[in-house]
Amino acid sequence: MCPYAYYDVMRNCKDKKQLRYQIVVSVEKYGLKRTARTFRASRNTVRKWYRRWKGEGYHGLKERSRRPRHSPRATSPEDRKKLVRLKKKYKRIGAETIKAIEDLSISSKTMRKIWRQEGISSRKRRKKHVTKRNLREVKKAWNLFQQIEEDTKDLIDIPEYWTQMRRLGLPKVQYTARDVTSGITYFAFAQDRSITYATRFAQYLNQNLQRCGVDLSGTARQTDNGSEYIGSWQSKAPSAYTIAIESVPGQVHMTIPAGAHRFQADVETFHNLVELEFYEIEKFRDRQDFLEKAYSYQLFFNLVRPNSYKENKTPLQIAKEKIPDFLPQTVMIPPVFLEDLQDKRIEILLKGGHDVYSVPYPFWSSLKNPSRVPYPG
Repeated sequence: MCPYAYYDVMRNCKDKKQLRYQIVVSVEKYGLKRTARTFRASRNTVRKWYRRWKGEGYHGLKERSRRPRHSPRATSPEDRKKLVRLKKKYKRIGAETIKAIEDLSISSKTMRKIWRQEGISSRKRRKKHVTKRNLREVKKAWNLFQQIEEDTKDLIDIPEYWTQMRRLGLPKVQYTARDVTSGITYFAFAQDRSITYATRFAQYLNQNLQRCGVDLSGTARQTDNGSEYIGSWQSKAPSAYTIAIESVPGQVHMTIPAGAHRFQADVETFHNLVELEFYEIEKFRDRQDFLEKAYSYQLFFNLVRPNSYKENKTPLQIAKEKIPDFLPQTVMIPPVFLEDLQDKRIEILLKGGHDVYSVPYPFWSSLKNPSRVPYPG
């Protein structure tokens, strides 16, 4: 006879099926009553495990769930489907808030349990790289020149460039415009930030893009809230920059929310790249040499340099995928000094002259050595 009762042994047993197997073997050999006395268990318990073993074999000795097969208060399939739809609708809003909005009688704890069972994502904040990946997919689907981001970059805080700037009178500010979906970038230079220079750059870019056949009627030109773009913050009338942008039918000027600098991520990314790849490593002889090398870098960036965040494609390749008959001349609009760019000067650059190449300028040797591309003008 076993010195311990069956239930005491089962309470501390790690492999309960093995003990039950010994019981059913004893029943086969000695019978039910003797086995019950030997293992100090009730005859009903011995009979139960013997029947399960006869019907299901060794697998039948496994403990069965005692969960009720029917719960009158269980959430109905229709309510479960409704909760799934609501979670997909409200995304990362919590259970308590959804319950209040939809006036639900189901407890928030049950709602979270159902979402977990259905594999619905929780309220955890998305990782930064996931957010970036999602935004890239959205921007990838946009039309060419659907949105152009514009911003300015101070050049006086670049140590490698500062000495040359003071000695040669090089520009202190860069005005940049970048198409979001393709990465095509244009820029110009001035000695300071002002709405006059921003307006001149906008007019220069408008006329050149239209001359290359670009339809700007659905373009949004996005800027921050700097005075060079919106003028005085107290002004109630549109700024000169806004008027210049919206003088093209269908083109609009929009500004980002205050402090939301991440809205300008594409143009800010270029500002970081141009500092690393151009301003920190190039040496200049004079202002003309600076402009020529700046144009060479722009050609390199738009035509040669692959972008790892855009499937390792160049801006021109992306533009041609969106518009098969896209003109390469469109990405070859040269940078200029905005101080020298008057209204008449814009017209001269567009027409060309004896000392000014019309846009675009051929750069037959630039792909091998972009820094040697002559600058038109």
